[in-house]
Amino acid sequence: MQAYQLSIVDAARQIADGQLSPVELTRSVLERAQEKEDQLCAYVTLAADQAMDAARRAEQEIRRKEYRGVLHGIPYALKDLIDAAGLPTTASSQVRRHHLAAADSEVAARLKQAGMILTGKTHTHEFAFGLTTPQTNNPWAPERSPGGSSGGSAAAVAYGGALAALGTDTGGSIRVPAALCGLVGLKPTYELVSRQGVVPLSGSLDHVGPITRTVADAAALLDAIATRRPPSADSYRQGLGQGVEGLRVGVAGNYFCEHIAPDIQAALQDQQAELAAAGATLVEVEIPLTDFIQPIQWGLIAPEAAAYHRDALRRAPQLYGDEVRTLLEACMLVPQNEHAQAQAARIALQTAWRRLFADIDLLMVPTVPHTAPLHGQDSFVWPDGVEESVVSAYIRLSTPANVLGLPALTVPAGLDRAGLPFGVQLIGRPFDELTVLRAGQLIESRCQTRFDLPRA
Repeated sequence: MQAYQLSIVDAARQIADGQLSPVELTRSVLERAQEKEDQLCAYVTLAADQAMDAARRAEQEIRRKEYRGVLHGIPYALKDLIDAAGLPTTASSQVRRHHLAAADSEVAARLKQAGMILTGKTHTHEFAFGLTTPQTNNPWAPERSPGGSSGGSAAAVAYGGALAALGTDTGGSIRVPAALCGLVGLKPTYELVSRQGVVPLSGSLDHVGPITRTVADAAALLDAIATRRPPSADSYRQGLGQGVEGLRVGVAGNYFCEHIAPDIQAALQDQQAELAAAGATLVEVEIPLTDFIQPIQWGLIAPEAAAYHRDALRRAPQLYGDEVRTLLEACMLVPQNEHAQAQAARIALQTAWRRLFADIDLLMVPTVPHTAPLHGQDSFVWPDGVEESVVSAYIRLSTPANVLGLPALTVPAGLDRAGLPFGVQLIGRPFDELTVLRAGQLIESRCQTRFDLPRA
């Protein structure tokens, strides 16, 4: 196995034991990026010289017995919405082509303090307003989308151009690309992780979180970037390994089981059975107020995106791509009172979901209803003949956790008949990331045994 293929936890163990140096690891990752970038285009900015300088500093610190922990000397990437001092933050848009970050975002500062090595900035769907990331190709099948909007972050981790990456998630933008690239993706509870220094799409829906190869790696990053953790979660990574004995796992009898590809539905049922065999109790539940979920999201995102982009859109509309400009122009037409109505409806939805979670500890559902689409593909056709747009299909399953602000984790669950990956999604109570991660780790261990998911 090459160094760029290691998980964070495995690489950290080798670094701590002196078997691997941060310089060797970072060089391996950068050489992999140089090999694959022409084909996959995950990075907007590859900061190779800066990364190697940081790797040499980390190596010297570790030699001086100043080891900071599991993230010290580990190369990672940032979605190009997230500021890192001295590097551009372009949001993959000509609108911000001249922007240079003067300071680190809160999350970048925390990861720097933990000793991580920033390899560069990864592509996003322009301003994160989309779920395909058209600039970037999927490492499993380059003719297909990696998902979005954190598609560059997912592709970089999947092919070995970083051991982890941070993304943002407004309607599924961490979980969708993670699932389509065979990775773990965590959208934390709303406001558990700071958004300071992050270009917004919709402030009441935006989340920052990790994309990694393993659940333990995601927990390690969350330990570093979480700012409002409950006392019971002193360390997410150290809390893993407790299993799922006694957990009540919700199985949706509506909404999350509608228009799902057969291979994904079968794998979901298999993984639910695995949790039951490990001591969890499966509880069939009815998802409440499903007709309101997507309208609430649009009622929040449209006024908030319009407010952020109004001046730039009026000043230089030609700098936006056609797709995002059209979306933003539509946002401008939404009356401001829609936002207050959406907020009131969200409170009613949150109340209904609190009642749902009175009977369960977490909800287990598909992350995506279909594997990665071809670039340029507009829709899926389901077995009953219903045609659904690609964006609608992905948002349908992922956006509830954004509207509700709940923690949601995607874990690889298998490959479809074409050999493309997908994931299962675990949604938990607010600030109960540890329960979600525990269940995800068990699914991960069983799935790897069954499917032996390859690493790109």
